[in-house]
Amino acid sequence: MATKWAFPAADVKATVATELQAGPSDRLLRKAAAGLAVVVAEELQRRHGSVYGRRIAMLVGTGNNGADALLAGIRLRRQGVQVDAVLTGDTAYDPGVQRLRRARGNLIPGAEIALAVEALQAADLILDGIIGESGAGGLYGNGAQLVNAIPANTPVIAVDLPSGVDPDSGEIQGTHVRADLTVTFAAWKGCLLLPPASHAAGDLRYVSVGLPTIPVSPTVRRLGANDIAKLWPVPARNSHKYTRGVLGIVAGSDRYPGAAVLAVLGAVESGAAGIARFVGPAGVTTQVLTAVPEAVPGIGQVQAWLLGSGVEDDAEQDKAINTALRSGQPCVVDAGALHACVHRRLEGERAAGADKVLLTPHAGELARMIGWLDEPVERTEIEARPLHYGRKLAQALDVTVLVKGPTTIIVGPEGKVGSQAEAPPWLATAGAGDVLAGIAGALMASGVKALDAGELAAFVHGRAAMAAHQDRSRGPLTASAVAQAVPAVLGEILASAGDV
Repeated sequence: MATKWAFPAADVKATVATELQAGPSDRLLRKAAAGLAVVVAEELQRRHGSVYGRRIAMLVGTGNNGADALLAGIRLRRQGVQVDAVLTGDTAYDPGVQRLRRARGNLIPGAEIALAVEALQAADLILDGIIGESGAGGLYGNGAQLVNAIPANTPVIAVDLPSGVDPDSGEIQGTHVRADLTVTFAAWKGCLLLPPASHAAGDLRYVSVGLPTIPVSPTVRRLGANDIAKLWPVPARNSHKYTRGVLGIVAGSDRYPGAAVLAVLGAVESGAAGIARFVGPAGVTTQVLTAVPEAVPGIGQVQAWLLGSGVEDDAEQDKAINTALRSGQPCVVDAGALHACVHRRLEGERAAGADKVLLTPHAGELARMIGWLDEPVERTEIEARPLHYGRKLAQALDVTVLVKGPTTIIVGPEGKVGSQAEAPPWLATAGAGDVLAGIAGALMASGVKALDAGELAAFVHGRAAMAAHQDRSRGPLTASAVAQAVPAVLGEILASAGDV
């Protein structure tokens, strides 16, 4: 799986416009439509066992996405598909309209709501070509009315991106399409990799249309398995446990001993560091050593810290957290250490820069931290704008922020953004974040920088969750099962790249 790089929608559009000036004006449309038609035919075959005789409804807007849909509809007509094209605006790509009419496709004005809704209800599959990278804000008018009329059980394929989402930020502000699959062209857009829009995009397919390199820096990166194999810290033949890195873990409490066990287990099972040292109450230490005998109790020399998972009021742990935050060493900061980290950095104590400090909040914790910046905000607002608030915190504190969720994003203060979404929904379970923090901490102890560590950890954590899910007949999983699946997942990734 290759890296996905997302680019600003305006720059993608400008590059397309420049390319169109160099040759026939419709050649990119024809390439996109050909690829789109193939995907639609594959979906019809997969879902219904045939293409001929099936029926699709297309919501066709005024721009290039609507043109792609119309031209794909013409190709599908040649395969015996009945095509209903609902024109959501006053105009549409006229060559496509005329050719689809000659191919005996059915054209329905969007104002004919009753006929359009009837077509949507009769369709085996619906194609969303209302609006693309030029969109801003939610849908309105006929477009919104028709999207709201899409039957719940009818699969939807979005052309380029789901209509009604913000192309760059992934924010959603009104009526929008929820797709089962999105087929994108030319380049990935941020909304396909960033929540909450990424949740509306469904599965992703890329169709190359031969666009030249976009002359700007990408805005979002999503690593693939090949990237993980290249970046993962694999021990050299002459390595020993100390040269591989020592992670100090301050975690757990009498109330939450499991958090300590899972954080240590995540670190150890990842194999990214050579030693995991643990600092916690005596009873918790006993549980950690029973579950993970490889752990070493007590403070000692370390190369990085994992701070706060499951920590409550404990004088020794608080002292260790403060010492670590002042040390200048790399720190993964979670749960019970977030308050100390945020307030120290707000007060000017910044012993380490953003490449050495990785905060790992979920949406509720991020809401509290934004509140500490004197901007009260609800969790729902964080979930609606995770990139915005993750970046705000990263810039205010000069840290890297990993915002946990179905799509996990990793944000640096200088604008770099990572996005990973490998996990099944079953990963929404107690203790999963502790395992993730343990993996990230071990990576930072081995010398991996914060942004890369967050992306690597999120990828492997998600893949391990999927492996555990499959091992359990695609049923529920536990955080412990996720941690235990990490070595096999890593072994497969590294072996495929020839590294083990």
